[in-house]
Amino acid sequence: MPRLALYALAVCVLSVAAAVVSFVQGSWLGIVWILLAGVSSNMTWYYFKRGRAGRSDGTKSVTG
Repeated sequence: MPRLALYALAVCVLSVAAAVVSFVQGSWLGIVWILLAGVSSNMTWYYFKRGRAGRSDGTKSVTG
């Protein structure tokens, strides 16, 4: 898995955890964390697919 995909996955997991904590404490700020989780999830999927496509072409990605 490409490095950027792993970073985005870590952000996704941490933002979901932050959303759970925020909602448990009764704060509506969890909505922002959920939106961040959605964006980082899409980034993870994009970089994962891009890494797999680059590997099949035999080209080396600039970002990792």
